[in-house]
Amino acid sequence: MYDTGLMIGQFEPLHLGHMRSILEASGQAKTLHIVITTTPSPHPDFNITLQDKARWLQMACADLPFIQIHTTDESELPCHEHFANNSFDTATSSTQLQHLLDTLSLPIETALFLADNHPLVHSPTQQQAPLAMKIVATSAQPEFDALAIAQNPIANWSALHPQVRGDYTKTIAIVGGESSGKTTLVHKLANHYGASFALEMGRLYVGTDLGGSEVGLQYSDYAPIVLNHAQAIREAKSCATAPVTIVDTDFVTTQAFCEEYEGRTHPFVAACIDEFRLDHTIMLDNNTPWIDDGMRSLGTPEARGRFEQRLVDIFARHDIAPHMIDQPDYDARYQQALLFIDQHVYGKKP
Repeated sequence: MYDTGLMIGQFEPLHLGHMRSILEASGQAKTLHIVITTTPSPHPDFNITLQDKARWLQMACADLPFIQIHTTDESELPCHEHFANNSFDTATSSTQLQHLLDTLSLPIETALFLADNHPLVHSPTQQQAPLAMKIVATSAQPEFDALAIAQNPIANWSALHPQVRGDYTKTIAIVGGESSGKTTLVHKLANHYGASFALEMGRLYVGTDLGGSEVGLQYSDYAPIVLNHAQAIREAKSCATAPVTIVDTDFVTTQAFCEEYEGRTHPFVAACIDEFRLDHTIMLDNNTPWIDDGMRSLGTPEARGRFEQRLVDIFARHDIAPHMIDQPDYDARYQQALLFIDQHVYGKKP
């Protein structure tokens, strides 16, 4: 048992193989310090920050007080994982490692944990180990191809740690006018992909705060509606069960209803449209039969056309380009939505 252990890695994304190595190392050190570094070539489809990675590990290890999490901008440290195509400069690494030990006030006797395929683990390379630290190898994790996971997190979804998945799932908003089949499509897509979903908050708000009727709806209600919706989306992403998370309507739709009913734009809703950007938007044409469910009031052709144009205008105002589905047949809409998601989220070719 070592008094102090050190593991350094990019952890982008954090996967189950990482955690198994961390748990193995923590069983051999009274205190294990994990240092997260920046990634030289981050995945272009995901905007992952150093703070995101710190949060993942902090949450994953929240109940393991003998593990301490740190971050650094140093890029030449000896990372736990080593890929065959990576070069390793022992001299530069030694300098940065010394600086890291000084910054964290770690003793020179600290054990450095590295994957057993790392060149520093094996002689004669180990004789050149930085600062002559004790090098301790962790077991291979052959079922987790770290390079493949980093290059294609979506294809390796099951290997991602649960704390990571909210940052790797893509949100798909299903929008359109009243009675355009949004909610039914949301549930069909969620079932197809086994995905988490966020429901429309305006309708729920009417039920919980307005007694089930829009007769009491007023301008001041639109801010809490979008806040509730933002929280619902956040919760759906945080427990994402698939690389896609489905969202019933969006903030643009809420703004469109505010302009329709109140005759003015809500600045807070506008701010939410820009702040809580969704990854993709599928807009359903308002050319399906209108069904009166007791809460809809825009059933005439003129009203439906006006509301659809209002949506288009607000999307343009916020530089959002929705993918339009104009097939009037419900199953055709479902198939078109599947095709779009398969291509833009799962990377499948048509």
